[in-house]
Amino acid sequence: MSLKDKVVVVTGGAGSLGLAAARALLEDGARVALVDLDALRLDTLSRFVRGERIVVAADVTDPMAVRSAHERIRVELGPVDILVNAAGTSAGAALAGTDEGAWRRVLGVCVDGAFLWSRAVFPDMTSRGWGRIVCVGGHSPASAPRWPAEAAASGALAALTQSLAREGAPHGITANAIAPSYVRSPSATEHLTDAQRRQALATIPAGRFGEPEEFAHAVRFLASPLAGFVTGEILGLDGGLHLV
Repeated sequence: MSLKDKVVVVTGGAGSLGLAAARALLEDGARVALVDLDALRLDTLSRFVRGERIVVAADVTDPMAVRSAHERIRVELGPVDILVNAAGTSAGAALAGTDEGAWRRVLGVCVDGAFLWSRAVFPDMTSRGWGRIVCVGGHSPASAPRWPAEAAASGALAALTQSLAREGAPHGITANAIAPSYVRSPSATEHLTDAQRRQALATIPAGRFGEPEEFAHAVRFLASPLAGFVTGEILGLDGGLHLV
């Protein structure tokens, strides 16, 4: 699946899933801008990534920062063809333990960030008649996030994705979401105790956790020319958890 010379933005580029997606797209010939708030971690990790890429430190919840980052990317790489909204965060608390700050932070990073970046890249995609937007979020009832802030953000991101798909379809733009559950990462699996790990594995029909590379392959398909007739979908990457 060649993406030669396609310009890609990956938000959350310093995270396990964002970095895996960036690697896969670089392997397919894309030119990638990795965006993350953690400038030091992003710069360090990018040294282990091969291909034409730039790193951009930006807060995805800040409209001015997104506008500035987008303009820099347009100047250095060109108009954006593919957007991967992989920035995310977690409150990790039940209702009583979720304060207003944590609620706004989760909604801001996961939903506002996807909205701001999608709004930024949409005009160029529309004028060129081609574009791919891949969001990370959404869920089935069985795999819904346990915590209220994460659940609200996931549902909102799924709705945003479908709205983008509807608006973008006449212009050759697709928008889809990937809903990962128990894909290996610090936030999803690495913090689990042995007992929690056994309990989680017992609920997954595939009997194992997913790998970041499997997430990345899903991204590279949805970002590719082969996925031009796939839009508005929420792809569950959960080892069959949605079947339980």
